[in-house]
This record gives sequence, structure tokens and C-alpha cells, in this order.
Amino acid sequence: MGGHTVRRPAERAGTPMPADDAALRAEGEGAGAETSTSGERSSGAGSSGAGTPTPARSRSRTEAAHRRAAQRAARISAGTEELEQRLADLLRGGLAGAEQAGYTPWEEIAARMVDSQAPGLAARVRELGSVAGSGEGWPERLLAECALLHLLARAWEGRDALPTPLAETVRTRMGLTVETSELLADGAALIRDEWLVLAQRDTEEGRLTARRIWLHGRATGRSAMLLSFAAGGRAPEPALPVGAALDAEVAYYPGGSPLRVALGERHGAPVPGFRPTGGSIAEALETYAHALHGDPWLEGWPYVLRDVVPIPPPEGGASATGPARSRPRTATGWQVASAGADVALPLAPETSPRALWKLLAMSADGPLTVFGECGHHGFTPHTAWLGSRPVTL
Repeated sequence: MGGHTVRRPAERAGTPMPADDAALRAEGEGAGAETSTSGERSSGAGSSGAGTPTPARSRSRTEAAHRRAAQRAARISAGTEELEQRLADLLRGGLAGAEQAGYTPWEEIAARMVDSQAPGLAARVRELGSVAGSGEGWPERLLAECALLHLLARAWEGRDALPTPLAETVRTRMGLTVETSELLADGAALIRDEWLVLAQRDTEEGRLTARRIWLHGRATGRSAMLLSFAAGGRAPEPALPVGAALDAEVAYYPGGSPLRVALGERHGAPVPGFRPTGGSIAEALETYAHALHGDPWLEGWPYVLRDVVPIPPPEGGASATGPARSRPRTATGWQVASAGADVALPLAPETSPRALWKLLAMSADGPLTVFGECGHHGFTPHTAWLGSRPVTL
């Protein structure tokens, strides 16, 4: 279907990492209920016995669900307190020791966050183990990631005083999720549109395979992302062809910068899609900045760039001369620039060489329309169009 299987160390679009740890499943989901993002509610376990549950039984289940939600919130708070102490110890001892310690301390902290039923925190902590000693400038990167963890821990403690959308983002980042059935049951939340499939990516995340499908609404102009998981080497569902258009209803998960959606009713099979209009590099940066306002922990935001060309690094890795000298560059040295203007974005370091050279070859016929994710590491391209035909990178 045009998707690649790659490893993705961090979340880019405000979605929680999967709670696949056995300890978390046993503790957090053992009661048969999933915690909701709305006030840490739980949907409750299924009714025991046959027939319609009595009002007293319903109240009892609701009260039990609230108790479980309160207990989980208390455990997460204990976990954030321990995390804050661990971060303080790290800074007190100096970052130099982090490189020598390796992954083990971070795995230990992540395990404690799993015990605290905060899988979102656990996932971010695990990522820190790969930052130390990861190349030039790693202390700055490690310090920045620690600061984001500190911000998330503090936001959790003060969540009741936050604006509702931002509080929902914090709960999601902690790993508290809302039932898909709840979203789709709210008719007022459903948005019907002709959704263009911009890209599909499969990534290995622990013991699970995650699938992300990015969509663009023709009438609403909104971006959306479907996220699904599968275990045991199976392919996640759904699978949608890149470049197709789907007449369907979706419901956005709550948050300050909503992007992830649940797929509702489909009104027909996918049909050949349309070429997105796209915007400028300046508009992409503005869009990402706006998204950061609602979710400070975002790695990137989906965007379609129009009329851009890839620029390879100079031979020998020398700095560019002339007006382009001020253009930012990443470790790859590659950029994507607006045609006819001295405006460019660095291409993210994780961009594969295959994608870079495909972009360069496609641009031989002129500027391109390119879909990808714009973030603080640069622009990660996923799809480019040759005329009306999408090409997966």
C-alpha cells in the first residue's frame, strides 16, 4: 500500500505510545475498563449476569470505575514525583555521567513509570537512553528532553488549573486514552468529508507494529491521522492506498492540537483522489508553531509543501556560499527550498537516503508538491506528486 516499515523513536503527532507492557495491562486494564481522558473516568466493566442491569448495579459499577480512576491518578502522581527526583539527581550529578551509564538507568526509570500506570511517561523516558552519547551536541539534546519531561510532570500535577484542551493533551501524553466507541457514539463530534490519503507508515514500537495514516479533508481543509496497532507480526488495520480519497466520517480524539481520529462510517469504497494544494514553507512553520501552543511535546506536524525543490549538500560537506549560507542545515546537509525564493527547511536527519535521492530525481522536471512532517528536527518527507500521481518516499 505504499507504506514503509521503519523504527520511530519518538511520537510526532501528539499520540500516546502503546501501553503494551505486561505489568501495565495487569494493573491498569485488569479491571476490564479503559481510563477516559475526561476527568480520568473509566467506562466500567461489563455487567455480570443476564438481563438489563438494575440502577443499583449501574451505580455500583460507576462508583467502582471512579475509584479505579482515582487510584490510577494517584499512582501516576506518585510516579511523576519519583521522576522529578530522578531528574534532579541527574542534573545534580552532571550530564557527563549519563553517557557512561548507558541505557540501564533509563530502563529502570521507565519500568517505574509503567508501575505507576503512566505508559506515556515510560515511553519518553526510554527515548532518553538513546540521546546520551548520540553525537555532537548530545548534552544539549538530553537537557532539552529532560526539560520536556519536567514540564509534563508539572503539567500533570497542575492539570485541574489548565485550559480543558491542554489538560486533555497532558492526560493523553501520560497514556490515558478515551474509548473509540465513546467518540463515535457522539454524533455531534463526527465530521464527514472526502479524506485524501496522504501517506501511510508502519513502525516497530516495542512488541507492536504501529500504523499511521495521514489524511486531508477536501472541504474542511483539516489534517487527520489514523493510528492502529497489531502484535505478533500481523499488519495493523485499516490499510488505505496512498492517493485515494475516502468519503467517511471521523471523530477527533480530544487535545489542545487534535490530530488523531477514529474512523467511523464509510460512504463507499476509496476512489482516485486529488492533488492537494499545499502551502509555503513559512506557512508550514506557522502551522507547526500554532500546534505547539496546544501540545508543547509535539515532535512534528503534518503539512503539504507546494513548489519546492530538494537541495543536496555541497560537495565535501562545505558550507553553502552566497545568500543560502544562512539556511539551516541538519546532519544530512539536505534541504527543501521554495522555488524562486531564498527560503529553505532542513530535511530531518532520519530521512532515508533513498527518499532524498528520489526527491532529487523527481525534481528534474520542476518544483514538487511534497507531504511530510514539519518539526524542530526539520522536515520529514513522506509523499511527493509527479503531476497527479503520488509517489511514496
